[in-house]
Amino acid sequence: MPQDHDTHHHDTDAPSTTRDPVCGMLVDPAAGKPTVNHEGHTYHFCSDNCRDKFRAEPDAYITAKDPVCGMDVARASAEHMVKHEGQKHYFCSERCQSKFGADPNTYLGDRPQQAEMPKGTQYTCPMHPEIIRDAPGDCPKCGMALEPVTPSADTGPNPELVDFRRRLWITGPLALAVFVLEMGSHLGLPFAGWIGHTAFGWLQFAFATPVVLICYPFFKRGWSSIVNASPNMWTLIALGTGAAYLFSIVALIAPGLFPDAVRGDMGMAPVYFEAAAVILVLVLIGQVLELAARDRTGDAIRALMDLAPKTARRVTDDGEEDVELDAVQTGDILRVRPGESVPVDGIVTEGRTSVDESMITGEPVPVEKTEGDDLTGGTLNKSGSVLMRAESVGADTTLSRIVDMVANAQRSRAPIQGLADRVSLFFVPTVVAVAIAAFIAWMVLGPEPRLSYAFVAAVSVLIIACPCALGLATPMSIMVATGRGAQAGVLIRDAEALERFSRVDALIVDKTGTLTEGKPALTDVEPVGEVTRDRLLSFAAALERGSEHPLAEAIVTGAKVAGVPMLDAKDFEAVTGKGVKGRVDGSEVHLGNAALLVDAGIDTGSLDDRVRALQSDGKTAMFVAIDGAPAGVIAVADRIKDSTPDAIRALHDAGLRIIMATGDAEATAQAVARDLNIDEVHAGVSPEDKQALVEKLRGEGLSVAMAGDGVNDAPALAAADVGIAMGTGADVAVESAGITLVKGDLGGIVRARRLAEATMRNIKQNLFFAFVYNSGGVPLAAGVLFPIFGVLLSPVVAAAAMSLSSVSVIGNALRLRLAKL
Repeated sequence: MPQDHDTHHHDTDAPSTTRDPVCGMLVDPAAGKPTVNHEGHTYHFCSDNCRDKFRAEPDAYITAKDPVCGMDVARASAEHMVKHEGQKHYFCSERCQSKFGADPNTYLGDRPQQAEMPKGTQYTCPMHPEIIRDAPGDCPKCGMALEPVTPSADTGPNPELVDFRRRLWITGPLALAVFVLEMGSHLGLPFAGWIGHTAFGWLQFAFATPVVLICYPFFKRGWSSIVNASPNMWTLIALGTGAAYLFSIVALIAPGLFPDAVRGDMGMAPVYFEAAAVILVLVLIGQVLELAARDRTGDAIRALMDLAPKTARRVTDDGEEDVELDAVQTGDILRVRPGESVPVDGIVTEGRTSVDESMITGEPVPVEKTEGDDLTGGTLNKSGSVLMRAESVGADTTLSRIVDMVANAQRSRAPIQGLADRVSLFFVPTVVAVAIAAFIAWMVLGPEPRLSYAFVAAVSVLIIACPCALGLATPMSIMVATGRGAQAGVLIRDAEALERFSRVDALIVDKTGTLTEGKPALTDVEPVGEVTRDRLLSFAAALERGSEHPLAEAIVTGAKVAGVPMLDAKDFEAVTGKGVKGRVDGSEVHLGNAALLVDAGIDTGSLDDRVRALQSDGKTAMFVAIDGAPAGVIAVADRIKDSTPDAIRALHDAGLRIIMATGDAEATAQAVARDLNIDEVHAGVSPEDKQALVEKLRGEGLSVAMAGDGVNDAPALAAADVGIAMGTGADVAVESAGITLVKGDLGGIVRARRLAEATMRNIKQNLFFAFVYNSGGVPLAAGVLFPIFGVLLSPVVAAAAMSLSSVSVIGNALRLRLAKL
């Protein structure tokens, strides 16, 4: 390891603190953990995975820079380390660590450091998805910071969002100060008279200059758009604010260059520092809002990644050990204990258990697993301890494929700013051309001093065309619409969801948790012979009190609601895949499917027809036998929500085609579809099938919305034109969707549709206001009225027109608060 006079280094052979130099964990050298001898020093690691990372690239893990004092710190022996926003920071002393903890942003530079990303991570531009790079940086087209294609599970906040928020806190008060100074003077407040016109101008310069300097990323993006021949909003923002600022400096330093008509009675040329500062801060506010919304799009992927455990318990000839998940290899034998998540895809080799697979199937009933059955990574082991053989690991697991599907679907969406950018492709070059033409025309045809008149006209054109209102048109409408939607129980994730939902033709709905309650409930208790209903239910509940199965819970809950006597069962036995049996009140009782009764020599013939009828209605029916004779049938089902029928009718009235896609059985799905008049049914479908159905319908030219509540719905929710999640469902479904219904009420879709239509009308009106002032003002600013009326539009009027367009946009957007849903 290279030695340096500025390096705080301890001998890693006998350190006071021993850290894993890769992950930063403290390691006991006597614990028998992996080690590596590198350049005469022994490094200790918490796992083989960290050791392998160090071997591949040791120089990356030997030292780290203390962010406070800048000294190099040996990572393996650092006594002080903290993790901030997903990034590990090492310190030479407790004093440096304390300084960092008090104000970390002070020591992180202009742009906060990106959290450590997995090897091979690719980065893309949020505005230009076709840009893919192997390392972070700036987009070559627009200058925006590149973001990871797939977020890491422990990624911190978006560094650019943290950076821009900090810039906003600094520039906001400065812009407000210069705005109050300038506008106050126009309203009759004698600021300039108090301190003198020259000092008044320099005071505005002092407030506005830090704003311009701090907002330099916007000028960088504008320059990138020019260099790459990709005109956009940043082109005009940079030109307009830059021209206003430079014009003001020239006017402040050399007012004599300007004609008398421009300089006014006091002999001072006007300055427009407030225009430059306020425009930049308004744009900065819009960027913070946009970045905050975009930062949440990675939450769905992070929620999916969190389903998988971070470690697995590997079984070897020498015993059992906990290893990191990415250290698991195909063929490894793993133990999965009760309450743990299955680490990878594999096969049960020993033991018996029940597994909650709702993340894959969406169904609430756990699946019994015995030797030879498949296990899926991320599912939850409910009861027994089993051994499994790893079959698919890493990127090959079902959960990883779902993550990829969600990431790909999210990345394929075009941002709603696409409309503004398409207009900018023509608007920006036109405005620049008009400004240049105005400058040339005044230089050739204008009165003396021609240069001053030409400069004023060109600057006025750029200022009045600066698309401040264009930048506010969408964010303002979305801000108001999201607040209005929240009042109606409809949470809107982004503007694109509203735009797309206003044009939806087909709605795909999941069954469980969307159309139904999402959990089984007791529906039927039908005794035969001399057995009473209460006795039948009481005996069944007594047996099921010894079971942890959700169907058992439904029966016990139903018995408590019915108020029947709660008895105790003896000699209880659960028969895998068949049911339960035992003794209740001195009688031998069997509860389960036909196979359970056949094994006990009990004839089910008298009940078969009734069981089939219940099953055809989508219910789970179970036989009950008492003392060797059929006693009746008990059925449970996932009930349809009370609000669902009215919601389906309203959606049909709105012209939507309703399609059910569920992982449940065909008979159950068809029964629900008949009751609700669903147009089309797809039963027994997997997450991949649901996504394929979405893509098939979109291939037919339909605009598709998907409503669901489970992890299994996440790929389809992300792939659909609009994803609609039930707020009562899985977090992953909520994070994958553009719209969330807080109460899980399907009627919220109707309210969301009306809100979407109202919002898109509002946005289009705002875009009109944004362009009509600018477009109409450009020829006036260029001086078309001067030959006839002798009027040259001052940059003050240009800035006022620009401000008026912003006020119009804001006022129009606020009308959405009164929208009737």
